Amino acid sequence: MLAGCVSTAPPPSAPIPKPDHVSTPVNSQQAQVRFRQVASRVEPAAERECRRRTQGVNCDFLIRIHSNTQAPSNAYQSLSKSGRPVITMTRALIKDVNNNDELAFVMSHEAAHHIQGHLARRAQNAAAGAIIFAGLATIAGTGTNDIAAAQDLGAFVGGRSYSKDFELEADRLGTVIAYKAGYDPIKGALYFARVPDPGDRFLGTHPPNAQRYYAVQATIARIGG
Repeated sequence: MLAGCVSTAPPPSAPIPKPDHVSTPVNSQQAQVRFRQVASRVEPAAERECRRRTQGVNCDFLIRIHSNTQAPSNAYQSLSKSGRPVITMTRALIKDVNNNDELAFVMSHEAAHHIQGHLARRAQNAAAGAIIFAGLATIAGTGTNDIAAAQDLGAFVGGRSYSKDFELEADRLGTVIAYKAGYDPIKGALYFARVPDPGDRFLGTHPPNAQRYYAVQATIARIGG
């Protein structure tokens, strides 16, 4: 579906367009209604995309609100003890989004992390980094404590080696999921215009916001093509 088309997206260095308008803040009850509305459409779309793209993967998503009412704005993907994919969103994030399209995009992005196996791939990269760094320390003839420190450093570096790539992969697939759920991913990705930009730091976990926005735009251009 995404192959064989040419992207007409602006370069990642271009600024993100500003939203046409900013919605009025919502209260806790309105935020819960917004969450239920969006989750009821994103969850089945994510599960269908998961089953279409994977084999032997648990695609039974659980999308939930964080139990801590004071937790800062955040969303993340994890696995339950039984291996069920879980998407957790804090109340602060649900209130922070400008509209349902933004919430759907964030939710779809987290679902994409699971479909693309990013948790396992990150763990593999961390393990490989720990082995390499520990091996180098051993060859250098350092002591036990230094080898352990090198192993920890290797796990840290390895775990972050492809974090930015993972985020962009999840942005692209998240765009597809949000689109298939009936939302506007371009409008949803304007969320990046309002959140702090991580820049392009060495070993940073997230790419620049503009790069992420235009990855979404390029994906939509290919879908439309």
